[in-house]
Amino acid sequence: MYQYNELDQTLINERVEEFRDQTKRFLNGDLSEEQFRPLRLMNGLYIQTHAPMLRVNIPYGLLSSKQLRMLGHIANKYDKNYGHISTRQNIQFNWPKLEQVPDILADLATVQMHAIQSSGNCIRNITCDPLAGVCADEIEDPRPYCEIIRQWATLHPEFSYLPRKFKFAVSGSPKDRAATQVHDIGLNMKKGADGNIGFEVLVGGGLGRTPVIGQVINTFIAEEDILSYSEAILRTYNLFGRRDNKYKARIKILVRETGLEKFKQQVETEWRSIKDGPLKLSQDDIQRVKSHFAPPPYQASSEDPSFTEHLNNDPLFKQWAEQNTAEHKHSAYNVVFVSLKSPNRAPGDITDQQMKNLADISDRYSFGQIRTTHEQNIALTDVRKSDLYPLWKRLKSLDLATPNIGTITDMICCPGLDFCSLANASSIDIAAGITKRFNNRAIDTGNISLKMSGCMNGCGHHSIGEIGILGVDKKGEQWYQLTLGGSDSHNSKLGDRLGKAIAKENVVDAIDTIVNVYKEHRIDDEPFAKTLERIGLQPFKDSVYDTH
Repeated sequence: MYQYNELDQTLINERVEEFRDQTKRFLNGDLSEEQFRPLRLMNGLYIQTHAPMLRVNIPYGLLSSKQLRMLGHIANKYDKNYGHISTRQNIQFNWPKLEQVPDILADLATVQMHAIQSSGNCIRNITCDPLAGVCADEIEDPRPYCEIIRQWATLHPEFSYLPRKFKFAVSGSPKDRAATQVHDIGLNMKKGADGNIGFEVLVGGGLGRTPVIGQVINTFIAEEDILSYSEAILRTYNLFGRRDNKYKARIKILVRETGLEKFKQQVETEWRSIKDGPLKLSQDDIQRVKSHFAPPPYQASSEDPSFTEHLNNDPLFKQWAEQNTAEHKHSAYNVVFVSLKSPNRAPGDITDQQMKNLADISDRYSFGQIRTTHEQNIALTDVRKSDLYPLWKRLKSLDLATPNIGTITDMICCPGLDFCSLANASSIDIAAGITKRFNNRAIDTGNISLKMSGCMNGCGHHSIGEIGILGVDKKGEQWYQLTLGGSDSHNSKLGDRLGKAIAKENVVDAIDTIVNVYKEHRIDDEPFAKTLERIGLQPFKDSVYDTH
């Protein structure tokens, strides 16, 4: 993983002290709330319902064991003993005291972490395929390019106050596991006719109040031009993006109102003026960053009879291995998904003790590295097959081995009304009800992506869930709008509204009804999306609204 040099560390340390001074001046009354607001946002600090919320960047979802231990320390010392993994691979702390936030940032700086640009109208955390570097189908590891973009974007003086927030996602695989189509800029790695690396560039995707699938603005940009082309897009957006209405300020609205072809012409005009300048990457630039992402010292493949024996003799282990592990490009290894969707906690939450123990586990079993995922889980990407059984037993003892990855109880869920000052409805209690209902049925139900948001801002990505749940306010009461058929894959799709909103007390029953309709009509092991495509929305609609 990338390691800070002296300049990196100095920048982060100085940023901490700058914010310490800004916070002190605000608390002393020398800065108004209006003056302090953009300063705190650029350091990841929100004001939520009960307390400030601090969002800490995890660039492209990659953590060292040392960094995870620090996050556990912060959860214990400054918060209520837990953190929350977000859909952008970051971690959020919901209970820090404002006066202690500079101390938190100082602690983070000791392990090369920060919260710079994790909020505000700027370029946010660069996200990536959580299987980058270990999946057999990728063209090349995309993480070095994420790091190159991160270094360019951090404290970029021209893009610190954009019309609205801006998000990148990068994928190195034909199978898009980074949801590139629903980002402001999505980059899909390609190989040109000459075998050289480049990227298909998508623009104008995004969720929230106006969910939009991104469009291809360029089918191939060479790797050396990826920064200059991105800069041209950002400059065009900064120049023409709306600032009079925050709900219409995202680049997706600009692309829609301008038209893709005209917007592309504007970008091309800007690009021509900068493409051969200092942003052009040399092979030395690229190789320098790639050197930080060398593969770990994998051991040669060998037969392990104990693994097969455990599969045959322990049905609980077999269930977990089938549901929570994935193939690795090296046959002696597996990817392990650590479920943060236990029935005992809110989706995506992880305790301080779990963090500290998981750091130790990663040192023992996965080269001391941890990944956060878009699904609000954690991945250990380099586990030998011979270590899977003792690893599972250790995770099981920590309540981190719920065998539900990809199932309906592996839901994405925003904090909702319990914490967020923007929410219209709660999410966590609905999630708990669904988990309780399906806890012993999730695997038999099949893999179904369920995503839930407490308001139209869509932090829970409800628009692209196979089952989407959106909380809405009706005269002070909590109601929920259901959608079906969304997807965040390489063929992303927005879900279709099922019908009128449903009262809170009926949501869990409605989800149960939808699943029963699917099970009644599916053919063999047909996925939910295929059944829905084949029979259409009407059977689901009839059953839900006849019952509720």
